[in-house]
Amino acid sequence: MEFNTFVGQLTTRKTECLVIAYGPKGLDCSDLQQIDQATEGLIARLIKKGDLKYADGGMQLINEPKGLAAERLLIFSAGKEALNEHTCLNTLSALASQLARLPIKSVSISLEGIATAERERPWQAQQLARKLGEAAYLFNPFNTREKKPASLSKVSLFCPAKQETGAMKQVLHLGGAIANGVNFSRELGDLPGNICTPTYLASQARALASRYPNLDCKILSEKQMAALGMGSLLSVTAGTEQPAKMIVLEYKGGKARSKPIVLVGKGITFDSGGISLKPGAGMDEMKYDMCGAASVLGTLSAIAEYNLPLNVTGIIPAVENMPSGSATRPGDIVTSMSGQTIEILNTDAEGRLILCDALTYAERYKPSFVIDIATLTGACVMALGSHASGLLSNDDTLAEALENAGQTSGDRVWRLPLWNEYDKQLKSNFADMANIGGREAGTITAACFLGRFTKSYRWAHLDIAGTAWNSGANKGATGRPVPLLVEFLTGQVSQ
Repeated sequence: MEFNTFVGQLTTRKTECLVIAYGPKGLDCSDLQQIDQATEGLIARLIKKGDLKYADGGMQLINEPKGLAAERLLIFSAGKEALNEHTCLNTLSALASQLARLPIKSVSISLEGIATAERERPWQAQQLARKLGEAAYLFNPFNTREKKPASLSKVSLFCPAKQETGAMKQVLHLGGAIANGVNFSRELGDLPGNICTPTYLASQARALASRYPNLDCKILSEKQMAALGMGSLLSVTAGTEQPAKMIVLEYKGGKARSKPIVLVGKGITFDSGGISLKPGAGMDEMKYDMCGAASVLGTLSAIAEYNLPLNVTGIIPAVENMPSGSATRPGDIVTSMSGQTIEILNTDAEGRLILCDALTYAERYKPSFVIDIATLTGACVMALGSHASGLLSNDDTLAEALENAGQTSGDRVWRLPLWNEYDKQLKSNFADMANIGGREAGTITAACFLGRFTKSYRWAHLDIAGTAWNSGANKGATGRPVPLLVEFLTGQVSQ
């Protein structure tokens, strides 16, 4: 999707659709005044008749509006009072969805009627670009009867003053890059497990690196992982014919000697549960167990497109978890890359087994800090639902920065504790630790397990089990937490 800016009169703007907001200022807004005068009082009449009113998601579409150069006029409700971040994002989402349904390829938009508490116009513009890009996503490569319809491809944003255009183009570029990263992540998540294998993820990482000169990719084979002592990771892949891959992407946008931020994404391309087999109902959704990996690829795609001046390394352990005669059994003991031994009491608690070796591997990059992203526990879904991702961290400053980025992007997180009392639940009679800590506080004990492999650096864990995809009629990957991660990383540049 192409984003541009324009200045001048809205009434003479030639476009397939002109979009304006009906906000707190009502007809006192300069946009609405221009349109009302050019259309001989159309806006005032719509307000008087009740066709235009303050309502969540309210839209009024007028075809061939007399007095305007635009082919269509779309007026959307922006609230009677100033919007907060959450309600503004909802409003922009509704607008983006409406525009995606219209048979148009280009649109001109003015946000002058929107008032957002504590957020300036550049933030609105960035979120608009992101929401428009996300609304254009359609996954139907396997639908042989339905062709992908023509969609919105060109967006122009009105700027009241010419000197604002440069700054607006910058934030539109960022918003568009985030949307592209989100959609890349969603597509990988929505692909079935027979296509999106560890080998396929590795090919997508290589293809991504080939598009950007400051992005390098290397793939570790099972033989190389065995030589490094990654017994925990390799225990998960023991039951499948699909070879495991360790994907490493290095984005070098910052100074050569700057320590990288490391993102580690869980890449279970299909999770049957292994010998601890999952129930059949809903098991098809276990193709989404690689959404942590997909979010790392989506984030790196976004920051590379935006050319963010920062060093970021992505590490993705990619495996398939299947039952067979060679699969790991409950009660087996394995040795991780760190040298710590693990008693595997449940083979369906496999994400932490691949992440712990990836987190140990991350040490060699001497990171400024590490963030892992994983669809790790059903307990997180029970605790937080689909609204917030779980956040656990050994560093308060890092956790606070992630919380702030979540609030700014609308991709929110909620912090849970990492207390020693929870860590004690991982005790094993036969090894250094068990891979599960019982039914109580499952999200926290899973993070405590990972915390045993992150003692040498600042670390945060994002449990996205409830936010990575939607079930039911709207089943599909969400691309979260790409917006959160990109917002966080752009914030790190200024620091």
